[in-house]
Amino acid sequence: MKQDLALAVELQALDRKIASFEKEIATLPVHIAEIEKKLEAHKRKLDADRALLSANKGDRKKLEGDIAVQDQKVSKLKGQMIEAKTNEQYRAFQHEITYCETEIRKAEDKIIEFMEQAEALDKNVVAAEAALRLEQQQVDTEKKVAQDRTSADLKALSEAKAHRATLVARIDPKLYARYEIVKKKTRGTAIANVVDERCEGCMIQLRPQYFQDLKAGLGFQLCETCGRILIYNPPVSFENDIAPASQHV
Repeated sequence: MKQDLALAVELQALDRKIASFEKEIATLPVHIAEIEKKLEAHKRKLDADRALLSANKGDRKKLEGDIAVQDQKVSKLKGQMIEAKTNEQYRAFQHEITYCETEIRKAEDKIIEFMEQAEALDKNVVAAEAALRLEQQQVDTEKKVAQDRTSADLKALSEAKAHRATLVARIDPKLYARYEIVKKKTRGTAIANVVDERCEGCMIQLRPQYFQDLKAGLGFQLCETCGRILIYNPPVSFENDIAPASQHV
């Protein structure tokens, strides 16, 4: 029975290792999805900045076209003003020219404003492109590391499960059946040491007679409180090793 309990302890350690591998294998794709989602958000922000910059250039081009139209109007009105027959006609042409020139100045002021905005947007786009290239490299590196880690974990998991099968084949079937039941109930901790006559799983003290039975090794014992399989490892005494040395001194 002691050998079976030793195998069960090894099985529990192996099951924890298997659970760790499975957790990491499941977690790595989530991690990759998170960093890719962050990268995608930065790409969308860069696309938005590029769109703003493009719209800014379009607005400037339209204003430049408006200025050209107004310039043509001014040129035409000045030619007509020369041919004016009356003061009223002359002042009317002059009023139209003044209006066109005012519109031209407004458009020019707006172009300057757009140019200032474009300068800031262009700097943002250039900086974002550089940052995105660096982030893409980092994401690609992390993905490669995650893929390599997953491959290693899958291999180790396969080996661990194969080893587990050999352990299960060597353990007493009744003990193994109990181990599986308790493992599910306690979420992975089916076996607990007894220290100072207490179960380390639930920290409840054992009845004196029950503890004596456990020490005697009468089959495998279950904690009467939490149901875990109990292991008793008596404390090691070094007195016999120390005494000869003291006498020699």
